[in-house]
This record gives sequence, C-alpha cells and structure tokens, in this order.
Amino acid sequence: MIRKLGFLMVAVSLALPAWSAARPGSISGFVRNSTGVPQMGAAVEVLGSALQTLKVFTDDKGFYSLANVLPGTYTLKVSAPSFLPSLRERIGIRPDSKLMVNVTLTTLFEAMQLGPLRGPADDDDWKWTLRSVSNRPILRVLPDGTTAVARGVEPRGDRDLKGSLVFMAGSASQGFGGDSDMSAGFSVEHSFFTTGELSLNGNLGYGDGGMVPAAVIRTSYTNHLSHGFEPSIALTLRRLNSPDNNNLRNGSMEALSLSTSDRMVLGNVLELKFGSELQTIQFLQRVNTFKPFATVDLHLTPNTVLEYQYVSSVPAANLDKGFDSVPSDLLGAGPRMSITGFTPAVERAHHQEISLSRRVGKTNMQVAFYSDRITDPALAGLGDLSAESGEVLPDSYSGTFSYQGNDFSTHGMRVVLQRKLLSDLTATLDYAYGGALDLARPDVELQDAREWMHTEGRQSVAAKFSGTVPSAKTRWIASYRWTNGQALTPVDLFNTSAGQSDPYFNLFFRQPIPANFLAGHMEVLMDLRNLLAQGYVPVMGRDGHTLYLVQSARSVRGGVAFNF
Repeated sequence: MIRKLGFLMVAVSLALPAWSAARPGSISGFVRNSTGVPQMGAAVEVLGSALQTLKVFTDDKGFYSLANVLPGTYTLKVSAPSFLPSLRERIGIRPDSKLMVNVTLTTLFEAMQLGPLRGPADDDDWKWTLRSVSNRPILRVLPDGTTAVARGVEPRGDRDLKGSLVFMAGSASQGFGGDSDMSAGFSVEHSFFTTGELSLNGNLGYGDGGMVPAAVIRTSYTNHLSHGFEPSIALTLRRLNSPDNNNLRNGSMEALSLSTSDRMVLGNVLELKFGSELQTIQFLQRVNTFKPFATVDLHLTPNTVLEYQYVSSVPAANLDKGFDSVPSDLLGAGPRMSITGFTPAVERAHHQEISLSRRVGKTNMQVAFYSDRITDPALAGLGDLSAESGEVLPDSYSGTFSYQGNDFSTHGMRVVLQRKLLSDLTATLDYAYGGALDLARPDVELQDAREWMHTEGRQSVAAKFSGTVPSAKTRWIASYRWTNGQALTPVDLFNTSAGQSDPYFNLFFRQPIPANFLAGHMEVLMDLRNLLAQGYVPVMGRDGHTLYLVQSARSVRGGVAFNF
C-alpha cells in the first residue's frame, strides 16, 4: 500500500509541470480600418501547429476575444469583405497570458499606393528620384492560396507631439530676405485624429544692421486620408526691415501667404499633386501675386516614372541637406523682391519640365527637358552700398543686397546619374545645358548693369558625394558645380532632382551629440557655401567702390539643433 502511494505521488509530481505548462492563454483586440473605424463581423483566426484553427468574429465595436489558446507561437489572420486579409506573425502565448493585438485592415487600393516622389530628407541618405516603395505593405500568399498584407508589430511610443529648436549664426549670401547673421528657428508638429497633422514653424533673424528682427511664422494642416488623398492648407506671415538709409526709412516689408495643395494617387499608375499660393505684400506699395503649381507622375513600370512639372516660384535648395532641422529658413519663405527707381517688383517665374527617371539596381538615371521664363529676377550681390539709392534692395541683416535683372527665358535639358557606391556613400553626377543671365561688360556702374545683361547659353556640371560616418553618425554632403563661363544666375535654376547642388564648392555637416554627453537629441550643424569665392562679377558703385553680383556669395554658417 505504501509502495502504491509513493508511485502515485511521483506520477502527480511529474504531471504538475506538464499541466501547468498546458494552461491556456487568450488573445483579444480591436479590428479597424485605416481611418480608425471599427469593423463588425471581421473573421479572426489563430493559425499554428499546436492546435486546430480557432476562429471568431468581431462585434459591433470591432472587438474580438479568443480564449483557451495553448502556449506556443501563432499567426493571427484577420479578414473582412472589401479588405485584404491581414497577418500578425510570431505571436507568442505563455501560460495564463492575456495578449492584446489590434489590427488595421487595408484595402487593395491602399496596398497599391506608393510614397511621395520627393520630400524632405529622411534617416536613409540614399534617396532615389524614383518613388520609394519602402512604405508599401508586403503582400504574401498564404498556404490556402489567399493574399494577405503582412505587417510588423505596430510601433509603440510614437509621439503625437514632435518639435525642434535651432540656433544658427554666420555670414549670409542670398540677398534681401536671406539668412540673417544670427537666427533662431523652431518647429512643432502635432497629430490629430490619426490622419491629421498640425505644424507651426518659425524663424527669428537678427543682426547688427537691423532695428526690428526679421521674422517668419508658418502654420499648416495636412490630412492624410485614405485612397491617396492629402489635402493641405498653410498660412505664412513674414516681416523684414530695410535699413534706415538710402531714402528707404521705415521701409519694412510685410507679407501674407495662403497656400493650398492636394495629392491624389490613382492605383499604382498615376499620382497628381497640385495647389497654389496667394501672396499679398506691403512694401512701399501693395503687390499681390498668385503662384500655382502642379505635378503629374505616370508610372510606366515599377522602376520607371514619367513626370510633368509646372511651378511658378524658385524652389528652396535645402531639402537635400536634411534642413528639416533648420525650420522655416527666411529664404524659403519668399517672396523674392527687388526695386528699380524706388519701385518694388516681385520676381515672377514660370517653369515647365518633363522628365523620365529610371532605376536599375543601385543606379538611378534621369533625363529632363525644361522651359523657363522669369520676369524681374532678383539677383544677389554684396559690397558697400553707402552711396547707392533706389536701384538696390539692401538686406540689413546679412550685408548683401538684391538687384533687379533683365527678364529672360530659356530652354534646356538635364541628365542625372546617381549611384550608391557603399551602404553609407552615394555619388551623383549632374549635367545641365540652358540659358543664364550674363553681364557683357564687367566693371560697369551698377545702375547701368541692367542694360548690359543678356541671356547666354551655358553648360553646367556638378559632382556631389554624400554619406554617413558609421561610428560617429556624421551626415555630410560635398559638392562642386562648374559653369563654362561667367553667369549671374545658375544654369537649370529650378532643378529639384537628385543632382541639385549650390554653385561652386560647398560642404555640409550634421553631427549628432551622444546622448550620454548631453540629455536629449542634439545636433551640431555646419553649412559652408562657395568656399573658394568663385563667380564674383565686379560692378562699380556710385562712390567708386567695387560691388559684386554673384550666384552665391561665400558663406560660413553653423549652429545647434535640439529635437524633442
């Protein structure tokens, strides 16, 4: 009897761990569509080798619950009418565990959508002119023959509120309305209702010459709707102060801009982006401008894009530098202005372009043909303006000025070749041919220079290298753009391709500061433009001093950025 009782105790002790390990858990959660609407009647299945398929349906709130799920690793499959099935893989169940898994269903139309063709620089510095497919959901074929959208575990810790604060200082180079000697910029973004994004950007610039700081504030709202619609609206306020001399006392400029845009994606073939900007400017007198823009992309193949583009303002040149960390720079806010005979004028531009881009392995190629027409172009210059009056618009913060050039129009072409040499090194070669403004007689007086300006055919070749230093995480860009002759304006002024670069020799660095050295995400920025001071075209001022008209003046700027 005692022997039998001992055998029974041993058997019970051996069975207890196995019984404990077999105690089931549960899986529950909500099923919604991409806009957050609960999906009633969606089928939720648990697939795995440890058990037969468990299947339930969601209630009117999109909620489901699966009980008695034995410990193990499973795949969760969710399907509903009008949606692609969705998978959650490698779901681990422990004894007595209660796991919450929320699922977002995607339509076939949404699965075929592609990301934007161009945009601000992201963490990967390898950017194709072709639209990136990195944000597309991954399609898989299940053993039963059905197609599902495989997604990773939904990220946690995404912040609804993001922002940055930037301090920059140094010489500027872009004429009236350009960067100030010193500036402080900020950017704040907040997400609303899962699809909306509200942002507030600003920049305050000041220097030795200005009594009232230069300022620009921009607020915008974008709604990322399903089916590829992204309507956006933005309001920009700007104030600049001219110096109290040259008969422009209290000649401050105030500008208000209202811009709207929308983006539409039709399947995986056609993408449309269009909008307009209305500017009203008060500077000596009131001036209004209307600037429409539109882009049409046709995807001939997954690696080939045919694009038509129309814009009516010169684009900002900061996107390739990741200048999202230097928000709302004054130059990018516009408007570009000049004066002649104390009469202000706003630069008006019309640019049309058709391009064909193709990606082959690690190489990206583009061929483009364009047509430009610019009225009252604002040329940049630098020098002592103590004796000038009524013909130049000086910038009281940067020591540069704007000069009104002759109207010109041109046709041209562009060829871009970009290749990823290493995982952290990219090389780009850009060739462009087109017209640029040239000064037939150097050393003429500034007030007469306009009479000697005409359009000349010029060729331009640019080489650009960009990459990241793996150990230090330093992001850098080095470029050199050569022009075969004197020019007051860049060749291919509206270039926004991967080959875009500033004239002549330029360097740019972004260096993150280790978190253990300083709390928070901090970066040191250095922007060096035209370091060899090339392309300076001399003209004579009224007092006999030499002034210069330039595509880009030599500039050394640096600062710090705080991201939170």
